[in-house]
Amino acid sequence: MLEQEWDCLEGLLGHLFGYHLIQVGQLGQQERHLTASKIRSQVLLDTARLRPASDLSLSYIRCRLDLLPVVSDTIDVAILPHTLDFSAEPHQVLREVDRVLIAEGRVLITAFNPWSLWGLWRLFHMRSGKVPWCGQFVSPSRVLDWLSLLGFEVEKKRPLMFRPPFNHRGLMRRLSRLDSWGRRFWPLFSGVYVIQAVKRVTPLTPRRAAWKLRTRGISNQVAEPSARSSNRG
Repeated sequence: MLEQEWDCLEGLLGHLFGYHLIQVGQLGQQERHLTASKIRSQVLLDTARLRPASDLSLSYIRCRLDLLPVVSDTIDVAILPHTLDFSAEPHQVLREVDRVLIAEGRVLITAFNPWSLWGLWRLFHMRSGKVPWCGQFVSPSRVLDWLSLLGFEVEKKRPLMFRPPFNHRGLMRRLSRLDSWGRRFWPLFSGVYVIQAVKRVTPLTPRRAAWKLRTRGISNQVAEPSARSSNRG
């Protein structure tokens, strides 16, 4: 599953440009996909006490993911690798990402699909407390609603991993055809999905008032008496 996500993120990141990239949370303790990005300034933000050992050149900040220590409107690309699945306040995490992204900035989201074999497997293992079954598995429709409310426009959506979560390499290899069949016939039931969205900002243009104040000029002419007033005189 991680290999499919890394390959997908590498393909998406290769077409995104900018000056600053952040990843909110970790993906399998490796950041292999970040090597495909052309953005030089890369920072990993996570709640873990120790920085990942996979890439010592990657800047690391320990922080709360729902309160990012990042200046607003400064980030070109943000990656959320299953961050929403394991966050107590996933909508607040998205609000923070929206705050730090520049206009036309991109966010890449990976998440588990509850309407899949992985979601069904979670129902029987969620009490074990093990990853990933301890996550909440946010549905694609809910994430799309959150993005729409924040003003994001979805550019790409990739369904991944249609095989059941068996811990047997040989069996998983024999079931590899399910991935190609699933992408073609039942993409809504993928075990994992990846969303790329862009932050749209509508400029506030002032509207001219539809009415105009009309000023009346004061005439220098003396008003002539009316016929009624002259008869009274």
